[in-house]
Amino acid sequence: MKRWNGWGDLSVNAELPEKGREILKGLIGEGSPRKDVSFENVLERVPAANIPFLYLVSVSKETRLNHAHGQSMPDWIDLRCGTLNKFPDGVAFPSTIEELDDIMEFAEKNGIVIVPYGGGTSVTGHLKIPDTGRPVLSLSLRRLNRMTEIDPESQLATFEAGVLGPELEARLMAKGFTLGHFPQSFEYSSLGGWIMTRSSGQQSLHYGKIENLFAGGELHTPKGIMTLPPFPASAAGPDLRHLVLGAEGRLGVLAKAIVRISPLPERDDVYGYFFPSWESGVEAVRELAVSRLPLSMIRLSNPAETFTSLALAGNESKTKLLVGYLNLRGAREKEACMCLIGFIGSNRLVSAVKTEAKATLNRYHAVYVGKVIGEAWKKNRFRMPYLRNSLWDSGYAVDTFETALTWDKVLPAVKSIEEKVRAAISGYNEKVHVFSHLSHLYPTGSSIYTTYVFRMPETSGEILRRWQILKKAASLAVVDAGGTISHHHGVGFDHKEYMGDEKGPVGMSILKNTFDHVDPDRRMNPGKMI
Repeated sequence: MKRWNGWGDLSVNAELPEKGREILKGLIGEGSPRKDVSFENVLERVPAANIPFLYLVSVSKETRLNHAHGQSMPDWIDLRCGTLNKFPDGVAFPSTIEELDDIMEFAEKNGIVIVPYGGGTSVTGHLKIPDTGRPVLSLSLRRLNRMTEIDPESQLATFEAGVLGPELEARLMAKGFTLGHFPQSFEYSSLGGWIMTRSSGQQSLHYGKIENLFAGGELHTPKGIMTLPPFPASAAGPDLRHLVLGAEGRLGVLAKAIVRISPLPERDDVYGYFFPSWESGVEAVRELAVSRLPLSMIRLSNPAETFTSLALAGNESKTKLLVGYLNLRGAREKEACMCLIGFIGSNRLVSAVKTEAKATLNRYHAVYVGKVIGEAWKKNRFRMPYLRNSLWDSGYAVDTFETALTWDKVLPAVKSIEEKVRAAISGYNEKVHVFSHLSHLYPTGSSIYTTYVFRMPETSGEILRRWQILKKAASLAVVDAGGTISHHHGVGFDHKEYMGDEKGPVGMSILKNTFDHVDPDRRMNPGKMI
């Protein structure tokens, strides 16, 4: 059973180790745990539904509450503190494409706003219920989760867009294939959500981001059905797939997606390395990215994240042995940078690529620590978001943001972004623990993924206010550094203020005119992106 006011399954926990708690206390002060509002208390806030009857639509208060939010910080504050005040008037559950069309027709006839709902994992406000004065319908794609076709020869598979990550991979694995798309939200996010937010999986260096995997599909819009054939390539004008990718429900509901799949690899290993400094690590991984070696992933943590990760590992004796070994090898504590590198393919290919990569790594004095760290990361990679629950319970709020920049901007950007976030709430006499990693690398640049932790004040309003200050500081720092406002979380409600800086006036007018043409009544997830 999923948590109603937090991340993930109720039976799964990621406890904050005592060592991690001590470090946080020393860095930013002791957290002040607050009592959560009960489910029943929040349920009382759900008003009567204002929507005509349709057999596919539930008006249950519990169902409407569960579809009134995602996983953004404002969502968490509203749920934990009992301040959620916007709810859909109903939740639709189509089981077939025909039922989806019935719901779209029903909504058009009754002037109802539609908010598409996939897995509910958005961290940037995609599921925020719009305040338009019109009834709002959350359209859940949860029952549209079938694999309808697989073409092993062309290596294409067709899925209904509501399929969740584990379901999708299980069906492909049974046929000897994989999509290879593993975002941190993998267990609970949907294929349609990945496409609509231009998601990136942890092994995107090998498989590509979702735009590389999305070959075509079927978008149901207020103007009719938009069919995208899975051409291997086309020179027939602009690629309309890119109107659908990242559209965040503004153009319609993605019903089917055709994706490019790959045979299951013979080897899929992740190895651990430590660099003696952040600068040497960044230059080494840049060389690996530019070399275009067939690696599955490169993830480089800066010293603050390395220090934090080791503190949260939960095994102090083994960590001490590792730190001692690294000190002997020249990768000193609080300066060392952990790097995970993924090797994928046949035994022969992996052996050759490891040899080739080793030459670069040795030039930058990387300390090889084997597969243990890599295997531990693979085992726990979808459990890290659960720490958000235990940190909140300990009186700390944690949030993340990400960007991507060209290589010449990466080092100064990380320094500037972290400094500006640390300074953002210094006026409150408060400190912020900030750390970053490079997680998706390209020959021309890299993404930067930053996490920040701050102590929660007493009231919900003050928690929100401090988050808003931090979020604005982070976003402005990203824009000033020359980065994109989002590499893989999308825009939603929280990032739309910064879209104009990235797209410019002409680009923004193209987007607006496109949305208005396809959805002239502005009923498709209004208020998101622009």
